[in-house]
Amino acid sequence: MDPLPPRPVFAAELRPHRSLGPRGFVILMGFFAAVNFSAGAAFWALGAWPVFGFCGLDVLLLWLAFRYSYRQARAREYLRLDADALTLRRIDMQGREKSWRMQPYWLRVECSEEDDSARLRLWSHGRMLAVGDFLSPQERRTLAAALCEALWRWRQPEGAGLRPLDRA
Repeated sequence: MDPLPPRPVFAAELRPHRSLGPRGFVILMGFFAAVNFSAGAAFWALGAWPVFGFCGLDVLLLWLAFRYSYRQARAREYLRLDADALTLRRIDMQGREKSWRMQPYWLRVECSEEDDSARLRLWSHGRMLAVGDFLSPQERRTLAAALCEALWRWRQPEGAGLRPLDRA
């Protein structure tokens, strides 16, 4: 029987937020299609029948935009800090996976408090890796603070009498 992997010091799953759920999408698309169909039918009755096609094209383009947005929401990033390394595993919207391992002792976390467009960056041995680009500025700052605390705790000597890290 395989031993259980050690409990991580820090673990987080990052994913893009989508505020419109499937039910809301169906309601929005139904409303948009009904309005465009009504407008298109009115133009058809006035003799401007080509407008009807453009109204249908509007509905199709909106549907394609939402489909692309929901496809982007499949992206995930997993951060895990354990006794050996900080591992970042990134899965893009097509399902392709990439992972990076960084030695936590040399790792530096950077996220500007003042700049809302600032990225969350992990620096190690002169190399930079951006994390959570799809997160809001406040979410990036919160993640950076939690990761900094977890790294600080990881770097402390054994038996330093620290309180348990309950936010990981």
